Formats: sequence, C-alpha cells, structure tokens
Amino acid sequence: MNANSTLPAGGRSGRPFSRRSFLKTGAATAVAGAVVSQIPFTRVGYAAGGETLKIGLIGCGGRGTGAAGQALKAHPNNILTAVGDVFPEKCARALNVLKRNHAIASRVKATAETSFSGLDAFQKVIDSGVDVVLLATPPGFRPQHFVAAVKAGKHIFAEKPLGTDVPGALAIRKAAEEAKKKGLAVASGFCWRAEYGRRAFYQRVHEGALGELRAIYATYLTGPVKPMPPASKRPRGMGDVEWQIRNWYNFVWLGGDGIAEQACHSVDKIAWAMQDQPPARAVASGGRDIPNNEGNIFDHVDVFYEWDNGVRATMAQRQIANCYSDNSDYLMGAKGLGTIKGWSAPIITGENKWRYHGPKGDMYQVEHDELFASIRAGKPINQGHSMTQSTIMAIMGRTAAYTGQMITWDQILKVKQRLVPENLTWDMKLPIRPMAVPGKTRIV
Repeated sequence: MNANSTLPAGGRSGRPFSRRSFLKTGAATAVAGAVVSQIPFTRVGYAAGGETLKIGLIGCGGRGTGAAGQALKAHPNNILTAVGDVFPEKCARALNVLKRNHAIASRVKATAETSFSGLDAFQKVIDSGVDVVLLATPPGFRPQHFVAAVKAGKHIFAEKPLGTDVPGALAIRKAAEEAKKKGLAVASGFCWRAEYGRRAFYQRVHEGALGELRAIYATYLTGPVKPMPPASKRPRGMGDVEWQIRNWYNFVWLGGDGIAEQACHSVDKIAWAMQDQPPARAVASGGRDIPNNEGNIFDHVDVFYEWDNGVRATMAQRQIANCYSDNSDYLMGAKGLGTIKGWSAPIITGENKWRYHGPKGDMYQVEHDELFASIRAGKPINQGHSMTQSTIMAIMGRTAAYTGQMITWDQILKVKQRLVPENLTWDMKLPIRPMAVPGKTRIV
C-alpha cells in the first residue's frame, strides 16, 4: 500500500461567515484498541454539590478558550488549574483572555508552572491533578487524548468531531464504555443537541409530528475556515509537523476535511432525526474548485445517505468564498415538513402545525451546565455512542466522496487505515498526502 496515494474509507448575502458565527449561525502514537482494553475497571467518586472541581484545558485555541470559560461559568466552585497546547503562546493567550473576564477571573488558577506545551502537553495536564479535562485540540489528536483521560479517571468534555479516521473514533467509543463503568462523565461538542428549540423539534419528530419520515436535506454552505498559506510563507527552519499543525484545518489527518470537522454538526442532526440509527449506505460527490496550495482537503462535498427503510438524507457542504451561504435543515414526512433555517425557531407545517416559542439559552453554555451538574449529582452523562456514531457517519460521507464509491455502514466500520502518523515527533519528516482523486483513491 502506498500511504501517499491511498486514503481511508473513511446566506443569503453571499458573504462568508466566520466559523463561530456560522455555528451561531474546536501527540504521539495513534491509539490502538489494545490501549483501551487496559483501562482498569474502577469507579470514580463524584463531586458533591459544593465541592471544588479542578479543570484542565487541552487545546488553547479559540474553541478551547471558549469551552474553558463556559466550564467556569457552569458552577462557582469550578476552577481552571492547568492548560496545555502544542504551542506555548496559545497557553498564555488563553489565560490572558480568561483572566480579562471579570465574571470568572478569580477561578482561573492556572499558572506558568501549570501551563504545558509540546506534543506531550496533554499528558502533563491530565497528570496535574485535575478532575475534568476539556479536549479542544485539532481532532486528529482526540482519540489519543480521550483514551489517556479515561485511563487516568478524568471526566471529559470532548469537542467534535471525535477523530479523523474510523479506528480513532472506534477507540473513543470503546473508551467511552469504559468511562461509563468507571462512573466518568463524557460530553461532546455536538452543541445543537443542547439547544432548547432543536430538542423540542426533534422530540416532536420522534413522536410522529411529521408522520413517517421520508427525506432529509441539510446544508452547511459557508466560506473557507482557515485558508492554507503558500509554501513560500513557511518560516525558515519550521519543520513539517509544526507547519501542518499550525495550518491544521487544511490537512485530513488533523482536521478531517470540512464534511467531518465543520459540517459534522449537520450530519449529527441527520443522525438525531433518525434516532441515531446509522445509514445502510452512502454515495457522494466532491472535489476542490479553489486551489489550496499544499492542503489536501476538498472544498465541497455532497453526501447522499440511505437507510434500509427507504429514507434518504442529503448533506450539502461547501467552503468557498463569495458564494451563497446557508445552514439549514429540512425534514419531509408523510404528514408535514419540518424546517430549521439557520438560527430561526424550528417550525412544522402540515397536519401538526407548530413553532418553537420556548426559552432560547446558550447551547454552548448548556453543554457545560449539564455536564457539571451530572458530575455533582453522581449521575454522569455519557454521550459516547451518539458522538462517535455521528463522527463515523461524517467520515463515511467523506470516504464516499474521496473514493467515488458506494460505502456501506458495515464497510466503514471495518476500515483499518489510520490517518494520524505513528510515533509523531516534532522533528520528523511528514510528507503531505496528495489530495484524494475519486475513482482512483482506494478504501483501506
């Protein structure tokens, strides 16, 4: 197998949205399943109502810093005691941002001594005595960090997606089951499931408000997230690993491609509508229209999922500037149509007319409020199955687009190739895989 030519099966206004506004509109050896099986079966005590919970942040970019702020707001006795990132300047920046927030500044207890950098920073944070870890690095690192956190007995908030390849996502699924046995809470960054209006909407769908569900159409049409700079902009002496991590979104092993890293939110809502039953098969089309220098991700993918009962779902994803933007969901049933346009209130038309008029709330904050409440109540939530199911479903769509083949659910679960390099070191040579070519790229 040639690793460089084979990839795993794995607005209306036209103005591009920023990553966050569009939503409002997230190392070393790759983790093997054997590592997960070594986690001891011990239960972890829970924090009673007023007990202090020490939080460690792993990944100090914008999403990680935001998650840390929300975790601190979730309870007055939550404190941030350690932070870690590959790059030391990101640790300092995150702490500076958090300390400027007067509502939580007194709870930011991390110091220079508990700010860790490097590829092993995640382990140093885990070993620093924290109770809860927030995983917000580029998602290629998520499996390794998640498994290490479970092994060490930590409660976990993990940003989406849960890995960039199938073996990684399955390693997290297995570790999440071990977390359940140990009494550890596991929450994911699939934030729409914490939005009150969507919860009410999908509950009505599941109760039959649309009748028999027949088709779903989801859009995630936006601008580029982190355009790849040309090789000429690479600083002299910067190695392959640092260059790729600093531009992580443009490399499949680190970000997973737009369908898996960003549009996975919409894939997750499709899965939610289908009560997390996986599709039987998927076909897709996609490619790259706008040159991306050294990057190897597509800028558009359309996936067509099908279930054995005949329901079909279309996922339209695009990241190209100056194009029509939209982030909506349309569910078609025998008795009506369910529509969610961007951040508008969900509505149902047809036999059972309905519009959400309840409280709104901040779904990013709700995620953390519910996570920490579950820990303190001794009833830890565990979203391991749904969060890995949606991640694999997104990878399934990417694989169908990259290969040009029909991919079945059974087939995607058997994919063996890992995208994340083994034995990753700072000074290693790391050639960039060529971009996938439908009809030529193989399933491994």
